[in-house]
Amino acid sequence: MTMHAEPITTPRLTLIPLAVEHAAEMAEVLGDPALHAFIGGSPATPPELRARYTRMVAGPPPGRDEVWLNWVIRLRGAAPEGSDGSHPLTGYVQATVTPDQAAIAWVVGTPWQGRGIAGEAALALVAWLRDHGTDTVVATIHPDHAVSSAVARRAGLVPTDTRVDGEVLWTSPRAG
Repeated sequence: MTMHAEPITTPRLTLIPLAVEHAAEMAEVLGDPALHAFIGGSPATPPELRARYTRMVAGPPPGRDEVWLNWVIRLRGAAPEGSDGSHPLTGYVQATVTPDQAAIAWVVGTPWQGRGIAGEAALALVAWLRDHGTDTVVATIHPDHAVSSAVARRAGLVPTDTRVDGEVLWTSPRAG
């Protein structure tokens, strides 16, 4: 199976294929311990993220029939006042694609939450996956995480009765 992340644009965002060089900025984006309330763990340091991103960019180990696709989310438009003119990274989206489905996830840094960025990015990701032949898209979401549930709904997923490690399985099979 071959599939490669490529830039995805929306009116406000550019989803940029993950690169190891994103580690330092993403460590800042993901540095709020509150982001880990539902997913567990703690904020990674830049060196830890660099090591993780090196593994992610390399892809899955040989013999696994899946593709790892990862993007960072860059806010487009006017740069924040007082900035150097660059547009900030605000989070990430990812998909693990197998012959049967794509399992997606998203995280947006605390300063950018509540602006619809996760929903816009997830919707764009699902559309891109559909355009590249993926029939079924799934996500697992903590049952108490109302915001992620709203993002999943916006992306066209619906909750199921299935639980995976205590999380609700959301799915969006292609209609027809």
